[in-house]
Amino acid sequence: MIDGLSRWTVIAITASVAVLWIALGVVFPDSWAGVTLSVAASPGTHTAMLRLAVPIALAAIGGIFAEKSGVINIGIEGLLIVSAFSAVIVTFWLGSGESTFAVSHHWWGLLAGVLVSTLFALLFAVVCIEYKADQIIAGLALWLIALGLAPFVSRIVFDSPNTGNVGTFDNVTIPVLSEIPLLGYLLFDTPPQVYLMFGAVLVGWYVLNWTSFGRWVVASGENPKALDTAGVDVRKVRYAAVILSGVFAGLGGAGFALGQLGTFAGGGETDMQGRGFIAIATYLFANYHPLGALAGSFLFAGLDAFQLRIQNIGYAVPSELIRTIPYVTVILVITFVGKTRLPDAAGENYESGED
Repeated sequence: MIDGLSRWTVIAITASVAVLWIALGVVFPDSWAGVTLSVAASPGTHTAMLRLAVPIALAAIGGIFAEKSGVINIGIEGLLIVSAFSAVIVTFWLGSGESTFAVSHHWWGLLAGVLVSTLFALLFAVVCIEYKADQIIAGLALWLIALGLAPFVSRIVFDSPNTGNVGTFDNVTIPVLSEIPLLGYLLFDTPPQVYLMFGAVLVGWYVLNWTSFGRWVVASGENPKALDTAGVDVRKVRYAAVILSGVFAGLGGAGFALGQLGTFAGGGETDMQGRGFIAIATYLFANYHPLGALAGSFLFAGLDAFQLRIQNIGYAVPSELIRTIPYVTVILVITFVGKTRLPDAAGENYESGED
């Protein structure tokens, strides 16, 4: 990490470069600066940013609850994978485009994805809290199991690591408001998973900061002995926090699969492409603040949307180089945006009655 003065110097230099870049783009629209400015300002990039932010933001909120309670869940990427795959396969089995009990099968698929993610989170909690396994190793195991299980089941069902296409949620269009410039197409003509993202982030922020349970979560990660002395069961608080991380990650993975992709590709790093790990970086540089994590998810998702648009227009830059933009930014942000203070008891097992 670098000190505060150097950090503000870096921010000032970055802002100056950005202003210069925008000026060059306006004056020379056919230049590289002009092309990138046009891409960054296009509605397509803005809407893609919101959709791509869904798994990052929701996984980050889930990670905040787990880590604030003292349980480091680096298996968030695995939860995104199993929830995305489960949502798609249940929607496929039920029949996409149809409904049961007047509810679209996409919503039943979303619910299934959340349930599967929650069950995996519960399994992780049992291993870490009940059997006191190393949390980092258990989280890596969760990710690797998901990484192998999803394409394995997909090969059984579809004879391929990739599932069939089940379509996506329709946009929710609010009359009149959807006609407002910029905000209209961003906030009032958008898929339902975007509204779920905003709602879940606000709920997470409120629960963590304004409820007794939120205070217990913080105390569980900072001073579990004091919480235990006050008569609150630390194990139950940690179980609840880790299960909540599964719920939030499940909403993120299933919402992304059914709202943006309509399918699941299980080859390689899967369709999640490391977004769970980006979510961890997001809440760390936001210092565990849910609203800060939301803002960070917009930054990374915006850069992801930007590099996708640049590739689509076929600009003469290697696609491999362009795809690194969001990940390089993760490294730079962690390096230059201040120090994150981990909860004092993060990663430590606790048994009631310990000295």
